[in-house]
Amino acid sequence: MIEAVVSLRLALVGNPNCGKTALFNQLTGGRQKVANYAGVTVERKEGRFSGPSGRTFQLIDLPGAYSLEAASPDEVITRDVCLGHFPGETAPDAIVCVADATNLRLHLRFVLEVRRLGRPMVLALNMMDAARKRGIEIDVAKLEEALGIPVVETVAVRRGGAAALAARLDGELPPAVVVDANSDLHAEVRALLADAVSMPRRTAEIDDALDRFFLHPVLGLGVLAVIMFLIFQAVFSWAEPLMEGIEAGVGLVGAWVGSGLASMPMLQSLVVDGIFAGVGGVLVFLPQILILFLFILALEESGYLPRAAFLLDRLMLKAGLTGRSFIPLLSSFACAIPGIMATRSIQDPRDRLTTILIAPLMTCSARLPVYALLIAAFIPDQTVAGIFNLQGIVLFSLYVAGIVSALAVAWVIKLIRRDKSEHALLMELPSYRIPHPRDIAIGLWERANIFLKRVGGIILSLTIIWWFLSTFPGAPEAATEPAINYSFAGMLGRWLHVLFEPIGFNWQISIALVPGLAAREVAVSSLATVYALSGHEEGLQAIVAAQWSMATAFSLLAWYVFAPMCLSTLATVRRETNSWRQVWIMAGYLFALAYLASFLTYQITRAFGA
Repeated sequence: MIEAVVSLRLALVGNPNCGKTALFNQLTGGRQKVANYAGVTVERKEGRFSGPSGRTFQLIDLPGAYSLEAASPDEVITRDVCLGHFPGETAPDAIVCVADATNLRLHLRFVLEVRRLGRPMVLALNMMDAARKRGIEIDVAKLEEALGIPVVETVAVRRGGAAALAARLDGELPPAVVVDANSDLHAEVRALLADAVSMPRRTAEIDDALDRFFLHPVLGLGVLAVIMFLIFQAVFSWAEPLMEGIEAGVGLVGAWVGSGLASMPMLQSLVVDGIFAGVGGVLVFLPQILILFLFILALEESGYLPRAAFLLDRLMLKAGLTGRSFIPLLSSFACAIPGIMATRSIQDPRDRLTTILIAPLMTCSARLPVYALLIAAFIPDQTVAGIFNLQGIVLFSLYVAGIVSALAVAWVIKLIRRDKSEHALLMELPSYRIPHPRDIAIGLWERANIFLKRVGGIILSLTIIWWFLSTFPGAPEAATEPAINYSFAGMLGRWLHVLFEPIGFNWQISIALVPGLAAREVAVSSLATVYALSGHEEGLQAIVAAQWSMATAFSLLAWYVFAPMCLSTLATVRRETNSWRQVWIMAGYLFALAYLASFLTYQITRAFGA
């Protein structure tokens, strides 16, 4: 298929919470890709769309910024790309600046800053439907005349809500506007508002009513705790039928493929014991990961997450952080890498470094397969108080343990560092809105793609390598033990067992931790491969339940609360901090905490006879 030639390259900019990403999704649909900026671990979204004439446009969704007088690394990226100063990139042909029509008092200042760049520019007034509901009247013609740039109304959450913008961009490129770079921006914003905008009140009545409830210092925290608790209940309760279906499907396909390879035992072992046992053991957890992301995306789209950050600011301040660290830490529940990347929005270097160092303590989705395996094997599937799932309660407790540990480590860092000053949190609280199913679906599709690429890429590769190490060299002729005991993996496992025996790990667990350094999910696939090659035909969950003590299972759960992160995370920390010292500090303290927590858990659980 011949790809259409791009007519114009457009940069999409705006304040956080202006609906920029929803507008990007509206324009580009599924024709988009996610990557990182060259040499920088900041997410880069690119997409394509066609105008009414058939011309093809490339759209770059830049990080949200409050100002081009960059105070954070994210804002530096946005400024440099718009100016054409970013290494290896040319300046965009035009800039599309998105502003929230319900909050022009704040957003117009950024619009004026972008206009100062002297590049062709179009202003998209987004959320015009919400503005009209609140009685806000905007004279678009007057605003366009005063700014000297095209102004287009958009409603990013409605089908066709960006059609007018696409049509305007398909026309003649707007000329650049030359303005006085020394004028007072705040005065110009006031003049624009007075001339072109009629606003009955600064905030919506519904927002004020909801905030009295959600931001209440006592009720608000209770609501947040209930929301998080229900999320983890759903992760187990909703996902179970889907997981059983995937497990059964993988088993049937594996048996069918294996039967066709019966005449080639070595290849059959690779395919059945290696690929299907290993990769299938991880793939089964996709429903739980997607359910977790479903809630995170919905909370983000609704406007609740910034309020949760505001609500937790006082608590986080005691640990030496501000509420601005909340969203990067929440992102780390998905993966520590985007969480660490998200710290670029934190202006204070001290707070940013602390947030980076504790981000891996948030329970990332890669830990979920390990948690789900052990909880399902050792915690009864029963209800508590008639409505709550006991397994979900245990999972919630593990996530809470990670959060509490992160705050404790941040508090210790606060005691150690020299700078004792506090930094106030200043942030915008966007209007509440109902999440749009299309944006949620696109977000889930992206996360599913990322997970499946890991399964088909690094996890598959490591599974094959691990099968080789677990198979060769073969057992001697007079061998009385399973062949894997004589393999390279078996030898490594016995060496590592000396180190991990005090915390209750057998040699199978010990060697599974090694490939788990590349990706935590691989620990599950490695265990599946090892036990399959040991002659066990049952599922991994049944094997674990039958052969491990509860003390060992709980010890491994404790290990993964603190476990040193994957190598990709360490590489990201090195790039973000430009310091190997911080990498070694992070890896060292996490390993020490993991070992200590596992040791205490194992010994205490054994003392109670488990």
